[in-house]
Amino acid sequence: MISWPTPFLPAIPGHGEPLRLHDTSSGELREVTPGPVARLYVCGITPYDATHLGHAATYVAFDLVGRVLRDNGHDVHYTQNVTDVDDPLLERAERDGIDWRDLAAAEGDLFREDMTALQVIPPQDYVGVVEAMPTIAALVRRTVESGTAYEVASDEATGPDLYVDLAQVRDFGSVSGWTREQMLEVFAERGGDPDRPGKRDALDPLLWRAAREGEPSWEFEGLPAGRPGWHVECTAIALDRLGVPMDVNGGGSDLIFPHHEMTVAQASAVGVHDYAAIHAHAGMVGLDGHKMSKSRGNLVLVSRLREDGVDPMAIRLVLLAQHYRSDWDYTDELLRAAQARLARWREALSVNAAGSSDHAVAAVRAALADDLDAPAALAAVDAWVDHTLTLGGDDAGAPGVLARALDALLGVRV
Repeated sequence: MISWPTPFLPAIPGHGEPLRLHDTSSGELREVTPGPVARLYVCGITPYDATHLGHAATYVAFDLVGRVLRDNGHDVHYTQNVTDVDDPLLERAERDGIDWRDLAAAEGDLFREDMTALQVIPPQDYVGVVEAMPTIAALVRRTVESGTAYEVASDEATGPDLYVDLAQVRDFGSVSGWTREQMLEVFAERGGDPDRPGKRDALDPLLWRAAREGEPSWEFEGLPAGRPGWHVECTAIALDRLGVPMDVNGGGSDLIFPHHEMTVAQASAVGVHDYAAIHAHAGMVGLDGHKMSKSRGNLVLVSRLREDGVDPMAIRLVLLAQHYRSDWDYTDELLRAAQARLARWREALSVNAAGSSDHAVAAVRAALADDLDAPAALAAVDAWVDHTLTLGGDDAGAPGVLARALDALLGVRV
């Protein structure tokens, strides 16, 4: 699957500090310690609607991860999936009277346009579930052969559905650390089917959904005609493209359970352990007191803001002004503040000479290395801007150095 153009990353003097990220599984701040190539997996979109600020916040957060690692001299192997066949996509396509493949293609195009506008560095592997179906089916077969899968009959399907028997999976619970009660509280609303008759346990995840009339399905030797469950898709793509342990497995905090818990469990089901060194999660973005979501319809769309003439760099600054792990509500005031900040930065960076930018660049690097503290990084730039606009300076190269640093480290092109 085609991703989007890679933005040019300007060179800047010096080098960054080792990156420390909050690891969900341990609750601790841990240093990312990759080899020459850092391996990063971030769960992608289900393309049935346009990119909202919640999506954008997650991908900008992990874009910062990649930028800091590159600044430390690492190559970055970044993999992201696209869930281009799934129940919400099929339901929306039926509602709108459009072929599900056409809907996925159109919304995928819009997502790529939004990521390009926001200066997000694209993944090296941008993998749709449809194109990865042979890889996913192979992992499903391995799960069946391992004895950790079982069949559940369905009157609607042409064959049995397959589920993972979590009682046989040693790593289940290692990502979230949640109690069973906490898991059951959200499982149904996050794509699970705890009340499905025939399951051995309410939390067992769907591995393979047998074909139903009117739904797309695929045929592979050893499996009933059908399509994969949600969680196994990411497990298969990550294992195929990155291997384990990957350095960072990431996504929004709503994926901690069940999705990331189940992706790790499904690797464990076939004997693959130590899935990721760090599990990192971005907070939720809300509007009017509720999490921004397609199902609720309370969306602030990146594409709509761009259509209204909002500079994408101002949108990115809105996102960077919030710590990536925080839950926050979008307001028009946040956008106005970001637009004013962008204008002030551009004014300061257009002067012929200023005070040295060395301290500001070092402060940005230090802030980002400290669990992606982008708000502190912005404050450091603000301090340099205030000094420049009030006191000036005699360093003719400082504005250019800082502008390149903002581009390379924060993804803000001024």
